[in-house]
Amino acid sequence: MKHHIIVKFTEGTDVAALLAPVKAIFTETLSIPGIHGLELKTSCIHRPNRYDLMIVLDMDPEALPAYDASEPHHRWKEEYGHVVEAKAIFDCED
Repeated sequence: MKHHIIVKFTEGTDVAALLAPVKAIFTETLSIPGIHGLELKTSCIHRPNRYDLMIVLDMDPEALPAYDASEPHHRWKEEYGHVVEAKAIFDCED
């Protein structure tokens, strides 16, 4: 399945500066059994009603509990939660 994390950062957040460290955190999730791939996409349109970043993990559905409990997942929330204005999670089949 594809696990999408779609993020809108608070006004004034330098999204470009966050890409490398956020990608580094999520790259660590690739060591979790059942997680097979990672993509990060930034929005090409900057409007108040648009989200800024989409993180997509390709994983087996059974890997979701391990991901939720993982250190990188908790670190993402602890280190960047203060600049997240809104977030949507969407899971789908390929």
